[in-house]
Amino acid sequence: MKGSGALLLVALTLLCICGLATGEDDNEFFMDFLQTLLVGTPEELYEGPLGKHNINEDAKAALTELKSCIDNLQPMHKAELIKLLVQVLSSQDDA
Repeated sequence: MKGSGALLLVALTLLCICGLATGEDDNEFFMDFLQTLLVGTPEELYEGPLGKHNINEDAKAALTELKSCIDNLQPMHKAELIKLLVQVLSSQDDA
């Protein structure tokens, strides 16, 4: 699980950077991506938050693996992850 957590953090960091590079509202993109990652399907990721981006096959494979890891988390762990990320994003807004 330690490797899966690291993979999640790397993926989310990269997606935040992508949001910055495209001029999107970072928090909105991040939260949309996270929500879709937690409760959606890989296809919904590509059609929704990542729809504007050209996602190569290796990245799609990585996202599918990441989604699989998240799907195997206990619901309480998913809920705590969401709470933590909302708290972090809220503290960034206050800064």
